[in-house]
Amino acid sequence: MSVQLPGLYAVTPDGLQAADLLDRVRLSLAAGVRLLQYRAKPASGEAPGARAATARAIAMACRAAGALLIVNDDPALAAAVGADGVHLGRDDGTVAQARAHVGRTIVGVSCYDSLERALQAEADGADYVAFGAMFPSRVKPAAVRASHALLADARARLRVPIVAIGGIDLGNAPGVLQAGADSLAVISAVYDAPDIAEAVRSFNQLIDPETRRRPGTTGRDGSHP
Repeated sequence: MSVQLPGLYAVTPDGLQAADLLDRVRLSLAAGVRLLQYRAKPASGEAPGARAATARAIAMACRAAGALLIVNDDPALAAAVGADGVHLGRDDGTVAQARAHVGRTIVGVSCYDSLERALQAEADGADYVAFGAMFPSRVKPAAVRASHALLADARARLRVPIVAIGGIDLGNAPGVLQAGADSLAVISAVYDAPDIAEAVRSFNQLIDPETRRRPGTTGRDGSHP
Protein backbone atom coordinates (compact mmCIF):
# COMPACT_ATOMS: atom_id res chain seq x y z
CA MET A 1 0.00 0.00 0.00
CA SER A 2 1.25 3.49 -0.86
CA VAL A 3 0.13 5.80 1.93
CA GLN A 4 0.04 9.58 2.11
CA LEU A 5 -0.99 10.77 5.54
CA PRO A 6 -2.83 13.99 6.32
CA GLY A 7 -0.58 16.51 8.03
CA LEU A 8 -2.51 16.54 11.30
CA TYR A 9 -2.72 13.17 13.07
CA ALA A 10 -5.01 13.65 16.05
CA VAL A 11 -4.61 11.19 18.93
CA THR A 12 -7.31 10.76 21.57
CA PRO A 13 -6.46 11.57 25.19
CA ASP A 14 -6.70 9.16 28.11
CA GLY A 15 -8.77 9.62 31.23
CA LEU A 16 -12.04 10.92 29.78
CA GLN A 17 -15.49 9.44 30.12
CA ALA A 18 -16.73 7.97 26.86
CA ALA A 19 -19.36 10.66 26.28
CA ASP A 20 -16.86 13.48 26.83
CA LEU A 21 -14.31 11.80 24.58
CA LEU A 22 -16.86 11.35 21.80
CA ASP A 23 -17.93 14.98 22.07
CA ARG A 24 -14.32 16.14 21.68
CA VAL A 25 -13.67 13.73 18.83
CA ARG A 26 -16.75 14.91 16.95
CA LEU A 27 -15.72 18.55 17.41
CA SER A 28 -12.28 17.80 16.01
CA LEU A 29 -13.66 15.84 13.05
CA ALA A 30 -16.10 18.60 12.21
CA ALA A 31 -13.22 21.09 12.26
CA GLY A 32 -11.13 19.11 9.79
CA VAL A 33 -9.33 16.17 11.43
CA ARG A 34 -8.97 13.50 8.75
CA LEU A 35 -6.69 11.08 10.58
CA LEU A 36 -7.49 10.00 14.13
CA GLN A 37 -5.91 7.48 16.45
CA TYR A 38 -8.01 5.92 19.18
CA ARG A 39 -5.56 5.50 22.03
CA ALA A 40 -7.00 3.99 25.22
CA LYS A 41 -5.31 1.63 27.65
CA PRO A 42 -7.55 -0.91 29.44
CA ALA A 43 -8.55 0.57 32.79
CA SER A 44 -9.02 -1.32 36.04
CA GLY A 45 -12.69 -1.76 36.82
CA GLU A 46 -13.66 -1.01 33.22
CA ALA A 47 -16.88 -2.69 32.12
CA PRO A 48 -16.37 -5.58 29.67
CA GLY A 49 -16.62 -4.32 26.14
CA ALA A 50 -16.37 -0.64 27.09
CA ARG A 51 -13.30 0.05 24.93
CA ALA A 52 -14.85 -1.77 21.99
CA ALA A 53 -18.09 0.20 22.34
CA THR A 54 -16.22 3.49 22.41
CA ALA A 55 -14.06 2.43 19.48
CA ARG A 56 -17.16 1.53 17.44
CA ALA A 57 -18.74 4.89 18.17
CA ILE A 58 -15.55 6.68 17.14
CA ALA A 59 -15.31 4.53 14.00
CA MET A 60 -18.85 5.57 13.04
CA ALA A 61 -17.99 9.23 13.61
CA CYS A 62 -14.84 8.93 11.50
CA ARG A 63 -16.71 7.26 8.64
CA ALA A 64 -19.36 9.98 8.71
CA ALA A 65 -16.65 12.65 8.52
CA GLY A 66 -14.59 10.90 5.84
CA ALA A 67 -11.68 10.47 8.24
CA LEU A 68 -9.32 7.56 8.74
CA LEU A 69 -9.29 5.74 12.08
CA ILE A 70 -6.18 4.06 13.47
CA VAL A 71 -6.45 1.97 16.65
CA ASN A 72 -3.46 2.03 18.97
CA ASP A 73 -1.82 -1.18 20.21
CA ASP A 74 -4.68 -3.58 19.41
CA PRO A 75 -4.93 -5.20 15.95
CA ALA A 76 -7.87 -7.38 17.03
CA LEU A 77 -9.87 -4.33 18.13
CA ALA A 78 -8.95 -2.50 14.94
CA ALA A 79 -10.30 -5.39 12.88
CA ALA A 80 -13.42 -5.74 15.04
CA VAL A 81 -14.50 -2.12 14.56
CA GLY A 82 -13.51 -1.89 10.90
CA ALA A 83 -10.75 0.66 11.52
CA ASP A 84 -8.52 1.83 8.69
CA GLY A 85 -5.42 0.61 10.47
CA VAL A 86 -3.46 -0.09 13.64
CA HIS A 87 -0.47 1.50 15.33
CA LEU A 88 2.09 -0.75 17.01
CA GLY A 89 4.35 0.05 19.94
CA ARG A 90 7.40 -1.86 21.07
CA ASP A 91 5.39 -4.59 22.84
CA ASP A 92 2.49 -4.94 20.38
CA GLY A 93 3.84 -7.64 18.10
CA THR A 94 5.20 -7.55 14.58
CA VAL A 95 3.84 -6.03 11.41
CA ALA A 96 3.17 -9.54 10.09
CA GLN A 97 1.22 -10.47 13.22
CA ALA A 98 -0.84 -7.30 12.92
CA ARG A 99 -1.63 -8.04 9.28
CA ALA A 100 -3.08 -11.39 10.31
CA HIS A 101 -5.85 -9.29 11.92
CA VAL A 102 -6.10 -6.17 9.81
CA GLY A 103 -5.03 -7.37 6.36
CA ARG A 104 -3.99 -4.64 3.94
CA THR A 105 -5.09 -1.74 6.08
CA ILE A 106 -2.58 0.79 7.42
CA VAL A 107 0.04 -0.43 9.89
CA GLY A 108 2.18 2.16 11.65
CA VAL A 109 5.08 1.51 14.00
CA SER A 110 6.49 3.57 16.88
CA CYS A 111 10.25 3.92 16.52
CA TYR A 112 10.97 6.25 19.46
CA ASP A 113 14.54 7.51 18.88
CA SER A 114 15.73 4.62 16.72
CA LEU A 115 16.38 4.96 13.00
CA GLU A 116 17.36 1.27 12.93
CA ARG A 117 13.92 0.30 14.23
CA ALA A 118 12.34 2.46 11.54
CA LEU A 119 14.41 0.89 8.77
CA GLN A 120 13.41 -2.55 10.01
CA ALA A 121 9.75 -1.54 10.22
CA GLU A 122 9.84 -0.31 6.63
CA ALA A 123 11.49 -3.55 5.53
CA ASP A 124 8.80 -5.50 7.37
CA GLY A 125 6.07 -3.70 5.45
CA ALA A 126 4.99 -0.90 7.78
CA ASP A 127 3.06 1.87 6.05
CA TYR A 128 4.47 4.65 8.22
CA VAL A 129 6.82 5.12 11.15
CA ALA A 130 6.61 7.46 14.14
CA PHE A 131 9.42 9.13 16.08
CA GLY A 132 9.22 10.85 19.46
CA ALA A 133 8.85 12.32 21.91
CA MET A 134 10.08 15.39 20.06
CA PHE A 135 9.55 17.63 23.11
CA PRO A 136 8.66 17.16 26.78
CA SER A 137 5.17 15.67 26.93
CA ARG A 138 2.56 15.77 29.66
CA VAL A 139 1.11 12.53 28.31
CA LYS A 140 4.40 10.59 28.57
CA PRO A 141 6.80 12.65 30.69
CA ALA A 142 9.39 9.84 30.85
CA ALA A 143 9.39 9.13 27.12
CA VAL A 144 12.70 8.97 25.27
CA ARG A 145 13.46 12.05 23.18
CA ALA A 146 13.93 12.10 19.43
CA SER A 147 15.91 14.88 17.76
CA HIS A 148 15.27 17.00 14.71
CA ALA A 149 18.49 15.58 13.30
CA LEU A 150 16.98 12.10 13.55
CA LEU A 151 14.01 13.24 11.47
CA ALA A 152 16.37 14.62 8.86
CA ASP A 153 18.32 11.34 8.74
CA ALA A 154 15.08 9.37 8.51
CA ARG A 155 13.81 11.57 5.69
CA ALA A 156 16.98 10.83 3.71
CA ARG A 157 16.80 7.06 4.21
CA LEU A 158 13.10 6.12 4.39
CA ARG A 159 10.43 5.99 1.72
CA VAL A 160 7.46 5.56 4.06
CA PRO A 161 5.81 8.61 5.68
CA ILE A 162 7.29 9.91 8.93
CA VAL A 163 5.10 10.91 11.86
CA ALA A 164 6.46 13.01 14.74
CA ILE A 165 4.85 12.91 18.18
CA GLY A 166 5.39 14.23 21.68
CA GLY A 167 4.81 17.73 23.02
CA ILE A 168 4.05 19.19 19.60
CA ASP A 169 2.16 22.48 19.58
CA LEU A 170 1.55 25.34 17.16
CA GLY A 171 4.73 27.06 18.25
CA ASN A 172 7.18 24.22 17.67
CA ALA A 173 5.40 22.43 14.80
CA PRO A 174 7.09 24.34 11.94
CA GLY A 175 10.56 23.20 12.96
CA VAL A 176 9.41 19.57 13.13
CA LEU A 177 7.97 19.79 9.63
CA GLN A 178 11.10 21.43 8.30
CA ALA A 179 13.21 18.68 9.84
CA GLY A 180 11.40 16.04 7.80
CA ALA A 181 8.09 15.00 9.37
CA ASP A 182 5.21 14.34 7.00
CA SER A 183 2.59 14.29 9.74
CA LEU A 184 2.28 15.61 13.29
CA ALA A 185 0.64 13.44 15.95
CA VAL A 186 -0.99 15.78 18.47
CA ILE A 187 -2.90 15.04 21.66
CA SER A 188 -2.92 17.83 24.23
CA ALA A 189 -2.57 20.76 21.84
CA VAL A 190 -5.85 19.70 20.24
CA TYR A 191 -7.93 17.92 22.85
CA ASP A 192 -6.93 20.06 25.84
CA ALA A 193 -7.27 23.30 23.90
CA PRO A 194 -9.88 25.82 25.09
CA ASP A 195 -11.34 25.72 21.57
CA ILE A 196 -10.78 22.34 19.93
CA ALA A 197 -12.16 23.41 16.56
CA GLU A 198 -9.93 26.47 16.41
CA ALA A 199 -6.90 24.38 17.37
CA VAL A 200 -7.61 21.94 14.54
CA ARG A 201 -8.08 24.72 12.01
CA SER A 202 -4.87 26.40 13.15
CA PHE A 203 -2.86 23.20 12.79
CA ASN A 204 -4.32 22.50 9.35
CA GLN A 205 -3.55 26.03 8.17
CA LEU A 206 -0.01 25.69 9.47
CA ILE A 207 0.88 22.29 8.09
CA ASP A 208 -1.15 21.74 4.92
CA PRO A 209 1.33 23.55 2.64
CA GLU A 210 4.13 21.36 4.05
CA THR A 211 2.45 18.02 3.49
CA ARG A 212 1.45 15.74 0.60
CA ARG A 213 4.99 15.68 -0.74
CA ARG A 214 4.78 12.33 -2.46
CA PRO A 215 1.98 10.79 -4.54
CA GLY A 216 0.08 8.00 -2.87
CA THR A 217 -3.21 6.83 -1.48
CA THR A 218 -4.77 6.55 1.90
CA GLY A 219 -7.37 4.19 3.21
CA ARG A 220 -8.29 0.76 2.03
CA ASP A 221 -10.10 1.95 -1.08
CA GLY A 222 -7.30 4.23 -2.27
CA SER A 223 -9.29 7.40 -1.60
CA HIS A 224 -7.78 10.67 -0.44
CA PRO A 225 -9.19 12.18 2.73
